Amino acid sequence: MDIKLDDLTGSEVATLIGEHLQNMALNSPPESRHALNLEELKKPEITFWSAWEQGQLVGCGALKELDNRHGEIKSMRTSSSHLRKGVARRMLEHIIEEAKRRGYQRLSLETGSMSAFNPAKRLYVSFDFQFCKPFSDYIEDPNSVFMTKEL
Repeated sequence: MDIKLDDLTGSEVATLIGEHLQNMALNSPPESRHALNLEELKKPEITFWSAWEQGQLVGCGALKELDNRHGEIKSMRTSSSHLRKGVARRMLEHIIEEAKRRGYQRLSLETGSMSAFNPAKRLYVSFDFQFCKPFSDYIEDPNSVFMTKEL
């Protein structure tokens, strides 16, 4: 699997982000959706990567700098045709490695509380993420789960 910095201009990436946003719309009420669209992912505080295997886009993920010691995982998504092949695990490893390289002391994330998000929560727990209170600009929300990891 080849993970590379991505400028979000490719049609495959646009399709995957669209799939991600559509999935969020199916599983979360509007006020509880925190997924970013293509333009929001292009902000300077966000680094976005795409994952490729044999010329096919298999997943993506992003790291948002909250401050010089704290990062947030955003837009983790595996292409629906590549689920359960280790794509998310490899992307998460990549993001954690980059957060450590930047000197972050903490890495946090928000995900849904509904059963559709259970695979994601299990993945994060397997990497020693702990459930926590809302961070940054998030507020308590019964549809959201917040997790963090000391690096």
